[in-house]
Amino acid sequence: MKREEWDKKLGTCKERNFEFTTVSGLPTKVVYTPDDITGFEHDRDLGYPGEFPYVRGVYTNMYRGRLWTMRQFSGFGTPRDTNKRYKYLLKHGQTGLSVAFDFPTLYGRDSDDSFSRGEVGKCGVAVDSLRDMEILFSGIPLDRISTSMTINPPAAMLLAMYIAVGEKQGVPPRVLTGTIQNDMLKEYQAQKTWIYPPKPSMRIITDILKYCSEKVPRWNTISISGYHIREAGSTALQELAFTLKNGFTYVEHGMAAGLPVDKFAPRLSFFFNAHLDFFEEIAKYRAARRIWAHMMREKFNAQDPRSFLMRFHTQTAGCTLTAQQPENNIMRTAYQALSAVLGGTQSLHTNSMDETYALPTEKAVKIALRTQQLLAYETGVAHTIDPLGGSYYVEALTNELEKGANEYFEKIDRLGGVIPAIEKGFFQKEISRSAYKYQKALEKHDKYHVGVNIFEEEEKPGIEILKIPPEVERYQIRQLRKLRKERNNRRVKEALGLLRKAARDGGNLMPRILDCVREYTTLGEMCSTLKEEFDVYHEPIIF
Repeated sequence: MKREEWDKKLGTCKERNFEFTTVSGLPTKVVYTPDDITGFEHDRDLGYPGEFPYVRGVYTNMYRGRLWTMRQFSGFGTPRDTNKRYKYLLKHGQTGLSVAFDFPTLYGRDSDDSFSRGEVGKCGVAVDSLRDMEILFSGIPLDRISTSMTINPPAAMLLAMYIAVGEKQGVPPRVLTGTIQNDMLKEYQAQKTWIYPPKPSMRIITDILKYCSEKVPRWNTISISGYHIREAGSTALQELAFTLKNGFTYVEHGMAAGLPVDKFAPRLSFFFNAHLDFFEEIAKYRAARRIWAHMMREKFNAQDPRSFLMRFHTQTAGCTLTAQQPENNIMRTAYQALSAVLGGTQSLHTNSMDETYALPTEKAVKIALRTQQLLAYETGVAHTIDPLGGSYYVEALTNELEKGANEYFEKIDRLGGVIPAIEKGFFQKEISRSAYKYQKALEKHDKYHVGVNIFEEEEKPGIEILKIPPEVERYQIRQLRKLRKERNNRRVKEALGLLRKAARDGGNLMPRILDCVREYTTLGEMCSTLKEEFDVYHEPIIF
């Protein structure tokens, strides 16, 4: 049957009265053919897995050689509480750790700071000093486990604590594997846990790049995160474009600081969101790999093929989880996890069904982990590499997303780059507009959220909730004050003085931070010292 005949036949069929688009607003055709994937710059640029431009995967054998790392994001209460949860997850088959810190830690505050009141241990684990980090990883061999830490303004301090714990275990820094998020640009754009202004923040990041390239070569120094951009309300297209542009900005700053691109680019990694528009998510990951590979080779003149590889972690979308009918979140998470795997992720976190209410219970987090294991061992999706490669629809979407991302790159360049665009409020406005548009679509029933605006029920869910008792905060404060009495405060003062001097003189901050950490200087003391030198960031008023 010719296309004209098929179109005529289609015209006689009844269709739902609905406008079909992706979450990003890209129109979805009724059918896709080879004509839809020609005419683009990369229409023939598909290739094979493990070959430039890596649209089909960064490794030649992908999951046939090794499954993705199952890395459940976890942290709550005291370090001892979280250490027990880590051992529970490892016992049940988790293959990597991912640390969730509480709000005071994210903001570089100690647990007894007035700012921290009521938040200690609530949304993650409280870490005030090296002593807490020692407890957090007690009995967990750092030479055999990979750890990701979602931490940004105080990333240098938490990395230093991890290095020091490794030293106490007899594990040299060159052996440690893992990731610190360390992505400050997206903090100003979306998540908003900042301390210092952009310029000193970028200095700290480049100091970490320099230090780790020499001393901790297997560590991923920045996890360039689109996850929080998406959680703030962006579309998939905006997540793709803003994340990649942030990544290019880190490369530019690293090179401007005198680092050869191939010295640090292989240790950059990415962190994406897996949302509910199934095929758009898969296409997003494929487009990201292709854009990154071409830019690293053609703009930044990287020579090492490892610099071309976009390796990324994925977390399922927390913003899609609902308090209504929370068991539905199990299915949402499973579909999102499937899109991440079909898109070629290197590691994955699956959200728990109860996270709209509280941090997950052991039962809920085990179901989330089992979701990944079922996907890996029962569905067959890991048996062949890039099973959707060559799909007319997926390839057309990949091209459309790449085209849209390039248009965003040009807009940001016209504003002077990422940091000037942040100062002008560009990203914040774009994300807030998309969030508003999506919410209005839900309210008008142009888009659906099962249990929220369709198939609603009145009965209340009866699920177990994890509660963090007030005693956690009191206990953490007692332990912190005890630490301050027991440590050598003269040496703490000396170490902080050297940190201040390095901040003023332009020396690399990492060795001085490590000296502070080894003396059990607290996170708040180190961050306060740098605040006195670097000032604090105040977001511009955006209308």
